[in-house]
Order: sequence, then C-alpha cells, then structure tokens
Amino acid sequence: MDTDFINLTPENLSGEHLCCIIRSKKIHPGIEAKRQWLASRLTEGHVFRKLNAKATVFIEYAPLETAWVPIIGDNYYYVYCLWVLGDYKGKGYAKSLMEYCLADAKAKGKSGVCMLGAQKQKAWLSDQSFAKKFGFEVVDTTDTGYELLALSFDGTKPQFSPSVKNQALRAKG
Repeated sequence: MDTDFINLTPENLSGEHLCCIIRSKKIHPGIEAKRQWLASRLTEGHVFRKLNAKATVFIEYAPLETAWVPIIGDNYYYVYCLWVLGDYKGKGYAKSLMEYCLADAKAKGKSGVCMLGAQKQKAWLSDQSFAKKFGFEVVDTTDTGYELLALSFDGTKPQFSPSVKNQALRAKG
C-alpha cells in the first residue's frame, strides 16, 4: 500500500493537489497560501503524505519544535491532521498513514508523537479514538475540554503551554 502514497517535497509541491482544500468546486484562495506555507515548512521537517490520487487521504505532521501549536515538549512529532474521506474510508489508508508516521518518528529517534484531541469529538479534529488504538493516551487537558494525546517512546510527555491552560494571549506591541 505504501506505493500508493507520495510525500510532498519542494520539487513536487507546485504540481500536486492539496487534498485538504479540494472539496471546493472553485479555485480557493487558500490553496496558494497553503502551498507557500508548506514550502517554508518542508525545509523544517514538515511531512505531508497523501494518497497519489485526487482524494482526501493524508497525514500532515511536523517536529513539535517547529509546529505552530501551543504545546511544550522536546523531540516529538505533532500530527496536525490525519484525514480519510469518502469511499477511501475503511480500506486501511488511515492505518497505513499512522504507521508511516510512527515508523518515521522511531527512525529519526523521536521521543514520541502527539496530537490534539477533545473530550467531545470535534469535526475539525482527527479521530482520537483511532489514535488510541495505536497506544496514544491523554497526557494533558484544558478546562475547556481539549486534550493532548501522546504516544511516548521514552517515557517523556509533552504538555500544553501555560497560555492554553490560562486561556491567555500575549499582546504584541
């Protein structure tokens, strides 16, 4: 099944569809913005692995140190999104994508992999019950119902930053 997938690279990024935005029938202004953002992130170790088809089947993850999330931890990968939609569900694609991410993390000596969840599943979050089948567990929570799930390879655990716990934003000035 791995031959069905490709990783986006600086070389192929401009020619590949971005499966998280293809649901729009019209050209979406976010497509080019996402391409530009990805071009910068790929050099930081960001991974966007997708089915080599015009489909919504992909995983997107990055080193936690460069991820755009308020989570503190060392040497982890952060899963932004794991999404399989439509006729592709139930065929093992999500399992293959998660296994790829976990194998990549282990091969690179990462401490583990983490992702955002919630006490009540939200449509825009990856299914945390699926992640729990791989051994992910809740390692931190917020008062507003968000959960940080992690699969640790070495016993360390990431955590939400204090600003998430306090629901506070720093003013820039």
